Amino acid sequence: FKSVTFEDSLFKNCVFEDITSLNTYFRNCTFVNTTFYNTDLEQYKFMDSKLINCTFVHIRTGCQISFNDDYSAYWIYFVNFLGTLAVLPGNIVSALLMDRIGRLTMLG
Repeated sequence: FKSVTFEDSLFKNCVFEDITSLNTYFRNCTFVNTTFYNTDLEQYKFMDSKLINCTFVHIRTGCQISFNDDYSAYWIYFVNFLGTLAVLPGNIVSALLMDRIGRLTMLG
């Protein structure tokens, strides 16, 4: 799950298995006979939720990578574009030098 918020939901006889959640929260939800196996759903993600007869097995902990959803794709493309622009003058100069002094001399 990525940036999902469940509100006022009922999860009955469910199995959450191998789930990595990033900014996923459960608000005012009810879990009945639910098993959480190999997930990173920790207690703080269940806000005002009721857990009735639930089992947590092999809970994953550790650092989760988090990107701001609004800007991550924009910044990735923008930084790559700037990197391409930075290389452009060197490519132009090397093409002009190659015409003037030749390929073999440039390789040397």
